[in-house]
Amino acid sequence: MRKRYYAIFKPYNMLSQFTGDENASVLGDLHKFPIDVYPIGRLDKTSEGLLLLTNDNDFKNKVLDPKNKSAKTYYVQVDDDITPEACKELSAGTIFIKHNGKKHRVAPAECVKIDAPQLPERSVPIRYRKEIPTSWIALTLREGKNRQVRKMTAAVGFPTLRLVRYAIGEFNLGDMQPGDVVEIDPNDVIPGWNRK
Repeated sequence: MRKRYYAIFKPYNMLSQFTGDENASVLGDLHKFPIDVYPIGRLDKTSEGLLLLTNDNDFKNKVLDPKNKSAKTYYVQVDDDITPEACKELSAGTIFIKHNGKKHRVAPAECVKIDAPQLPERSVPIRYRKEIPTSWIALTLREGKNRQVRKMTAAVGFPTLRLVRYAIGEFNLGDMQPGDVVEIDPNDVIPGWNRK
């Protein structure tokens, strides 16, 4: 079997899968992928950014196995001007979120406030309120619970407005645009994976 690896910039309002309701936008709308290629993990329909796809189960397991603590970095636009205290709390590993109906204490993360990153405009604009500013953080997690980033920022009082996954391990969006599909050379996959 020839091992195949792809990076895509998943657009807003697209499912991270190949099938969906008749009117749903799905990954197969972007490219004719080989039938044995599947996404590694997922992004919510309303989240954007880097998604890796492969038919290499060993690589998929390396990325997804919690023991490997694979780093995933998100650029997150939040409601209001986020405080240093909130960034510290997002990093500390002291936040509890709901996961599968239970309380889950998130692992320590890395959170820094950043200037607005150079990202393509979203297909549906973020709501704008003149009296309330927005701000951006770069948040790096080494776990991946369902809607974790959104739950974390809400827990510290700064709800997420826009969520873009920028990097998974050593792979990042670079200058990709929403809907872009890039096939990755197999020689670039394992050697570059998740270097600290």
